[in-house]
Amino acid sequence: MSIKTIAVLGQGQMGSGITQHAAACGYEVLLYGRNPEKVAKAVNRIEKSYGRNVEKGRMTEEDKAAAMANIRTTSRLEDVKGCDIVIEAVAEDLELKKDFFRQLDKICKPETILATNTSSMSISAIAEATNRGDKIIGMHFFSPVPIMKLVEIILCPSTSDATYETVRELCDGLKKVSVKILKDTPGFIVNRVLFAYFLECIHIYEEGIASKEDIDLAIKNGLNHPMGPFNLMDMGGLDTFPHVCETLQAIDKDRFACPKSVKKLAAEGKYGMKTGEGWYTYNK
Repeated sequence: MSIKTIAVLGQGQMGSGITQHAAACGYEVLLYGRNPEKVAKAVNRIEKSYGRNVEKGRMTEEDKAAAMANIRTTSRLEDVKGCDIVIEAVAEDLELKKDFFRQLDKICKPETILATNTSSMSISAIAEATNRGDKIIGMHFFSPVPIMKLVEIILCPSTSDATYETVRELCDGLKKVSVKILKDTPGFIVNRVLFAYFLECIHIYEEGIASKEDIDLAIKNGLNHPMGPFNLMDMGGLDTFPHVCETLQAIDKDRFACPKSVKKLAAEGKYGMKTGEGWYTYNK
């Protein structure tokens, strides 16, 4: 099976990024969101991003026009029924995801692949909400999607070889580097490693060993990272941080417990760059 049409569920940071990148790579993309105004704003952000790429010489006006022509929108979930693959990128809430997959299983044509962009949740648990376990798979993109190369392809016991090969070929078409996750485990590869790193940096901060500014400075200059951990957490969004920690606690309850400082920021709605304040304050 060759993928030509992609439906993306969710117009947030990840859904918009997947839509932007896939459309620029020549795929027909149907962007779904419950709120038409939010979907329209997402498309406007995508167009502005293309415009910046034109200004910087990364794409031509013709490329921009072609990419924009590849994007359609809808607020009716039924409209995704004819797409070859649906990539879900809604909030990191297992019951919400399962509800969408339950609906998609009834709506979509039998051959449609249903993929989730979850960063840490069980693909198997999501697959249980459907009657097409062989066509359920994880496609974990990284933010910002147009820039970050990696996609983690996560298999669950029911995922067929044909589904994996189709998704791997799609990743090739999207000019992504894909890795195959053989075991459906919390956090997969990157987030399992990344959150161990984040949490240790937060522990150093909470224990009063160093300020977050100096921790960022030390990591950037001592490990040659392009961005410090607190800046990186703010860019990724602190709203999802507690949810990922909760999922990773299936591996080790104490090791992956969410720190109090993160819970406080999340409870106050200080999610990082997207809200203008997180560990640091930003100009929105």
